[in-house]
Amino acid sequence: MAHWQGHRMGLFRLTVPLLKRSCGRTAISRHFVTWSQVRTASFWGSSKVTDWNKAVSEAEKIVGYPTSFMSLRCLLSDELSNVAMEMRRLVGTKHPLLKMARKFLYDGKHAIHTRGLLVLLMSKAAGPCQDEALSETMNSGIYPRQRSLAEIIEMINTANLIHKGVVNIAELQPSDGSVEDMHFGNKMSVLSGDFLLANASTGLAALNHTYVVELISSAIGDLVEAEFVGPRDKFGHPLLLSDQATIDDWERKAFLSSGSLIAKSCKAAMMLANHDKVKQEMAYAFGKHTALAHQLKEELQPYLGYSDSGVTVTVQGAPAILYVKLHPEKAKQFGFISNPDVNSKLLRRVIKNSDAIEQAKQLLQIHGQKALSALSTFTPSDARSALEKIVNAIVAV
Repeated sequence: MAHWQGHRMGLFRLTVPLLKRSCGRTAISRHFVTWSQVRTASFWGSSKVTDWNKAVSEAEKIVGYPTSFMSLRCLLSDELSNVAMEMRRLVGTKHPLLKMARKFLYDGKHAIHTRGLLVLLMSKAAGPCQDEALSETMNSGIYPRQRSLAEIIEMINTANLIHKGVVNIAELQPSDGSVEDMHFGNKMSVLSGDFLLANASTGLAALNHTYVVELISSAIGDLVEAEFVGPRDKFGHPLLLSDQATIDDWERKAFLSSGSLIAKSCKAAMMLANHDKVKQEMAYAFGKHTALAHQLKEELQPYLGYSDSGVTVTVQGAPAILYVKLHPEKAKQFGFISNPDVNSKLLRRVIKNSDAIEQAKQLLQIHGQKALSALSTFTPSDARSALEKIVNAIVAV
């Protein structure tokens, strides 16, 4: 795990200087904080499949084309085609990279390319720039560079997901015959993820906007930092539910892992169109609170009876943290505190019938309202309406 995290950190440190040289503008600076750890659930899962799909489908029509096809240009490249040919060797193994490949465009329930869709909708909701210096021609109310940004964001997100698919070989038994396959799968994961990230970096530099490059580069750094937030065991898995954990700790972790990329990309879309600081900050706030709301929605799924949500109960989730704060003594009695082997079924049963669920729902509504409040500063339009429908689909529990 330490070796792999070092690889990702090294790749990020190499990426920013490359972007500096490509842009040929003001030097990009990034203050590296102490790297902590934790992964959270995928950003765009949904139990309200019908409402969610309806909102996304309507939104895609507004921006001009289905965002599921935004990454096809990269997917059909010769380099990635060669990788796909090599990946045939993984057929029949249990390496998670195959599962990720099957879900790349569509996972059967909801499109995974929703971050780019939000960027496009936010771009259209903000409208044209009043700056005469911007000579680009809009298509469906969106500037070409904003569409390029949406593609870049999807590539960064997909690269991050593929990198997370690397298997820790140390967890496998020496007698397990799949070890060799897992080693090969890990190489494919690193290669595929790095290829996508390199393409995203090249596309980012081509936007020719130093501040946008710096902003999105910092979002990539946040994705890496999210891997080090919170305690972990020797295999790198989230470890222990602490009675010292607060909802602020949860929010920081959720922002780094899922909120930063969408918040900063929404803001970057405003910067590319030369919109004022107010629109930039409102776009950022919308992305941040939409991401936090959706993370809460996902973590609530196991407690609300959505057994097919694909989300498992975790001691790192907001419901568990809220339960410990509300009932610290009971949490200790049930063995939830500082226990590396928490019974997930017991955790789910206890928290499901507690007031922690209601508090989590209230927090979900708060973030949803903040996202809608940020949207209210934009002129009413079909794009703004689509964004509102997406937020409403998220907060519906």
